[in-house]
Amino acid sequence: MIAPWSTVLQSMTRGAMLVAATSLLAGCISLFPKTDPAQLYRFGATTPQLQEVASGEPGFGVLLVATGFDRAAAGDRILTVTGTQAAYIKDARWVTSSVALFDSALQRTFDADHGPARLVDRAEIARSDYVLKLDVRTFEVRYDRGQAVAPTIVVEVHAALDRTQDRVVVSDRSFTAAVTASENRVGASAEAFDQAVAEVRGELVAWVNARGEG
Repeated sequence: MIAPWSTVLQSMTRGAMLVAATSLLAGCISLFPKTDPAQLYRFGATTPQLQEVASGEPGFGVLLVATGFDRAAAGDRILTVTGTQAAYIKDARWVTSSVALFDSALQRTFDADHGPARLVDRAEIARSDYVLKLDVRTFEVRYDRGQAVAPTIVVEVHAALDRTQDRVVVSDRSFTAAVTASENRVGASAEAFDQAVAEVRGELVAWVNARGEG
């Protein structure tokens, strides 16, 4: 039996509409630009030089509270500064936030160190003798000689060590490292970050081991 003309026309109309919708959707998809994925970098791999400590010295627990971090540099973008201008490096990111990478690197440094200080978590707060407060105030790629020259990586951390028993500030100190990148490229800057952070970590751990003395 031959289908009535009305049924045939309806089928043809539905088919034409489907083709038109598919073409429109394809056109919409093509409007989105294709972007290359960002190159990811990390720091904290370099093991700092740790000072020798006298054997037999009694150990003590240190609670590290949430690390303060310069807001502009706390995320996964790499901050650059040229004079009064600040910008982020295009198509380059840290593998995670700067503060997470910094905290992980510091934890590994304390774990590898043979000094008396040991980091404890909040579940062990009753076993902590001191509270360590950190504020990363500077964490940037600094083009202090112009953007055509290899930049200097500047890392500045202010630390305060409080006694848990009475919350008295035992000592506070700033640690600063400035490392010039070997070349004016992102990979070289990331390597310089790694060196600068290692330098700060080594000095910081030695200072905590000495209970803020020196």
